[in-house]
Amino acid sequence: MEKRMYYPEGMKLERAENKEYLSSLAGLERAKQEGAILEGMAILCNNAMSLYIELGNGIRGIIPREEVVWEISGNGVKDIAVITRVGKAVCFKIKEIRYSENGTPLCILSRREAQRECYECYLSHLSPGDVIPSKITHLEHFGAFVDIGCGIISLLSIDCISVSRISHPSDRFTIGQYINTVIKNIDFESGRIYVTHKELLGTWEENANLFSVGQTVAGIVRSIEDYGIFVELTPNLAGLAEYREGITVGQTAAVYIKNIIPERMKIKLVLIDSYKGEKKTDTNSPFPKANVQHIESWKYSPDECNKQIETYF
Repeated sequence: MEKRMYYPEGMKLERAENKEYLSSLAGLERAKQEGAILEGMAILCNNAMSLYIELGNGIRGIIPREEVVWEISGNGVKDIAVITRVGKAVCFKIKEIRYSENGTPLCILSRREAQRECYECYLSHLSPGDVIPSKITHLEHFGAFVDIGCGIISLLSIDCISVSRISHPSDRFTIGQYINTVIKNIDFESGRIYVTHKELLGTWEENANLFSVGQTVAGIVRSIEDYGIFVELTPNLAGLAEYREGITVGQTAAVYIKNIIPERMKIKLVLIDSYKGEKKTDTNSPFPKANVQHIESWKYSPDECNKQIETYF
């Protein structure tokens, strides 16, 4: 039997297998028998806080309130956790198919059971250092919340997003964006899983090797200090230019690369121009180059640098 894959919500919606199950009543019956995890769009939340799911072919599906969210803590389902699913893809398993007197089918669905299976069969078997697909669901000043499988949410704190400092996760991500993250820690008692991202964006040397002294390149102003202006060249690399009045955080900056100093982990820049531009951070980092599934450790700093930045999983 093929190993079942557990994806962030939305990734299965357009897959052929999901569409095949939803294409007919027979497909839904087969999904129920096989215990398949499907996805559909939540189109309505009624007064009882139950979600109605679009299954296609005029067939309705309903997720009762108590079946919307699985929590290892057993604290119960909050209304906000239900209503915020409307208009979004949700995963579910089919618990029952009922028929009215005129033969109209109604599918009773459970997102809770899909999440429980995802945790017990997938997430609980992961180890720190494992690289997994994730989806950005919410942004706060302290970090990003990501779906790491079947709508189960993990925190990606702002200090784990990149080495280059940002003022808000929205500087890097958008809601609904798919990224890879690395398992940082698993608290089996609470069921909480924490992830990190910066270890996937390359070391200082890997990023610095993308540039050469004498080049003029575009960057993003990330921080303004009394002693200079930090300009991000890549998500894991920033350089320092001399302070100049009239510069604001978030502006695009054209900078001349004056010097690259590996032993001090420094890039000296000369600010040529700044403006409110269209340059965005490229989150599709070329690192790591291989399809890495696990990381034991990550060393950002060059060997010759006294300051060491590294992660051990």
